[in-house]
Amino acid sequence: MSRIIHTYEAPDLSALARTIKRELEARSETPGHVEILNILSRAAGFRNYQHLKASRAAETRLATAPEPQPEVDFRRVETAARCFDAKDVLLRWPGKTNLQALCLWKLWSFFPAEEEMTERQVNDLLKRHHAFGDHALIRREMVNLKLLARTADCRSYRRIERRPPPDALALIRG
Repeated sequence: MSRIIHTYEAPDLSALARTIKRELEARSETPGHVEILNILSRAAGFRNYQHLKASRAAETRLATAPEPQPEVDFRRVETAARCFDAKDVLLRWPGKTNLQALCLWKLWSFFPAEEEMTERQVNDLLKRHHAFGDHALIRREMVNLKLLARTADCRSYRRIERRPPPDALALIRG
């Protein structure tokens, strides 16, 4: 198991020495490894060693800049939105692959989370949300894009839980 190095800093060396002396005098026997870690942590102002580690980990996470979020291409979202009517029914299958994927994300949002569905249930749901008569194409493409998972015998389907890309989120919310 690899060892994680934790930095240690005490604001006042004299207070650190007094705290350690007091803790050691209060014990009748020599403290173990974990007890010494807790003594040192308390002397530096933490509740225990776990608190020190958690504090350092949070400090490290906050010190790193978050990744910049990709910008939403609203023109692409608007183009994909025109494929749907006011009742969120997909009226036509877009010709461009990137628009197809965006529309599939919108359809993905109609599937219940963490619920197994039969092929018939999936077909019924897709038939309610498209108007061009090819639910098998949509189902197959959703599996290919890993938006849906299915068993080898194609009897059971499940929505794969993933965070949609920013463009898809805008379309889903739109």
